[in-house]
Amino acid sequence: MPCFNCGDTVGRALDSLLDQTVADFEVVAVDDGSTDDTAEVLRVYARKDDRIRPVFAEHGGVVAAANTAIEAANGEYVVRMDADDESLPGRLERQAALLDGDPALGLVGCRVRFGGCRENCAGYAHYVDWTNTLLDHEAISLNRFVEFPVPNPSIMFRRSTLEECGGYSDGDFPEDYELLLRWLEHGVRMAKADAELLVWNDPPTRLSRNHPKYDVDAFYRIKTKYLARWLEQNNPYHPVVHIFGAGRTTRKRADLLQKYGIEFAAYYDLDPRKVGHIVHGIPVKHREEAPEAGECFCLSYVASRGAREDIADFLHGLGYVLGRDFLPVA
Repeated sequence: MPCFNCGDTVGRALDSLLDQTVADFEVVAVDDGSTDDTAEVLRVYARKDDRIRPVFAEHGGVVAAANTAIEAANGEYVVRMDADDESLPGRLERQAALLDGDPALGLVGCRVRFGGCRENCAGYAHYVDWTNTLLDHEAISLNRFVEFPVPNPSIMFRRSTLEECGGYSDGDFPEDYELLLRWLEHGVRMAKADAELLVWNDPPTRLSRNHPKYDVDAFYRIKTKYLARWLEQNNPYHPVVHIFGAGRTTRKRADLLQKYGIEFAAYYDLDPRKVGHIVHGIPVKHREEAPEAGECFCLSYVASRGAREDIADFLHGLGYVLGRDFLPVA
């Protein structure tokens, strides 16, 4: 548990862990050079329960703090949690049971309960609802390029997986999403407990809301890097793809693929103002002109609410198979 200036929330986080239905665990909480009373809160809890192991470090950021905590931990299973979230009773027991029961699994998550205001944070709440539908490895794997399919504070993984695939990397990208993409690329199998086991809070100070390494452009840069490699291995028509969506935002994000040598055969859209145009030498066609299933590979780049599902339904109607003939990436 990385901790930075979280004196007002870390006590609730620790209480939620001490209320778990299993007792054999340790909490390695790294105080990342906090300037509030975080360190004192950790000391108080450590005096009350020796399973709480605080580590005090100079401020190095969340990646350094998370890796320091993981390195200091002794367990065969490693669990991530943020200091402003709460684990519900049974979280550790249910997730460990998944790993115990299936040696092929390297990482497990759970459904999460949105802890913010659904009215004020509708986009984040919609994301939580979406990620809660992705429970098995196939769903997680095939949706990895849409959004982060397994919320980082909810994960539990084997130490052997970490040793084989590496920990969090620091850079101009979201380190949690990069780790998940890298582990999936390595063949790590993932699943989720079909239960709400974590309250995922969304305070205004949350790092993912305020740091440029977690903004939309950063997500698209790192996902494009891994998507290009996925296409090289899985697109039978590589390097050619067909792009669903022809708006400016779609083209800006899809164009990132071109620096990896991916070529666009056509854009497809429904807007008559776009259909029939040529954009940088690439035709914009009506989606009814899409090739038959088995003749191309398509990427769905439209992110507006409901559009991803609409495009998937349309392609399924043509006989396209998710992962074989098309992939949602927005």
